[in-house]
Amino acid sequence: MKTSIFTLAFAFCSLFTVQAQKLEKSLLWEISGNGLTESSYLYGTIHMTCDATLNEDVKKALDDTKLLVLEIDLDEPSMQASMMKGLYMKDNKTIKDLVSDEEYALISQLVKDQTGMPLDAMATFKPFFITAMFYPKLLGCPVQSYEEALMKVAHEQGEEVLGLETVEEQLNVFDEIPYEDQATDLLRSAKDNLAYDKASFQKLMAFYNSQDIEGMITMMEEDKNLSTSKHQDKMLDNRNKNWISKIGEHAKTQPTFFGLGAAHLAGDNGVIRLLRLAGYTVKAAI
Repeated sequence: MKTSIFTLAFAFCSLFTVQAQKLEKSLLWEISGNGLTESSYLYGTIHMTCDATLNEDVKKALDDTKLLVLEIDLDEPSMQASMMKGLYMKDNKTIKDLVSDEEYALISQLVKDQTGMPLDAMATFKPFFITAMFYPKLLGCPVQSYEEALMKVAHEQGEEVLGLETVEEQLNVFDEIPYEDQATDLLRSAKDNLAYDKASFQKLMAFYNSQDIEGMITMMEEDKNLSTSKHQDKMLDNRNKNWISKIGEHAKTQPTFFGLGAAHLAGDNGVIRLLRLAGYTVKAAI
């Protein structure tokens, strides 16, 4: 959130054009064509930021649409319970099963320093979610959310909020990525006390603030220190492919505003290219 570019005679040329085209620096994209009677919009978010103020172009796109669709339905009453169930590793795995005693001590110290909690209290958590607990520290400011800002507008307009996937589907991704690889990320963070993570996050934020979605995806593809880069197919590509038909269904029913993590937009398997291959016109709304 898949075929056909006009005729066989132009298929190869069209495909080459879509692959080679450099995307404009924009977070807001208009979706039209392919049977749509009204435009929908695609907006790249970042899940943590210091300032989630929506600009006027985004507000207008929200005004011009009748439904807000995010990655998951953050209005779902059972969301918190579902998230809690998805935190834990399967088969009674613990962090101690994934690292040496010395490595466990390093991670334990980082967790204690950053959260004030003992690692033993979360020893059955998927390693990724322990790492995620440190993310607010990378910002250095009170955390704001673009998803919450978008939902606030949708609620004010009396519009429904839906998701392209369930909480369970999103969290299951972290069962598909080997726990050992997730633990490697966590250990790297412990070894340098988040120094690498802070530098990487600042670089990512610079790309985001300049609306350079191609820069964001290139950075993620080239960062070999992260298991999320190693398993980009599971983190991004497969999910993007699953979303395309759902995006089309919503857009054909009513003009819809899609708010998705900006890393999902660019790249060969990004939502923009996949929508274009599915026959939609997707252009920067700048």
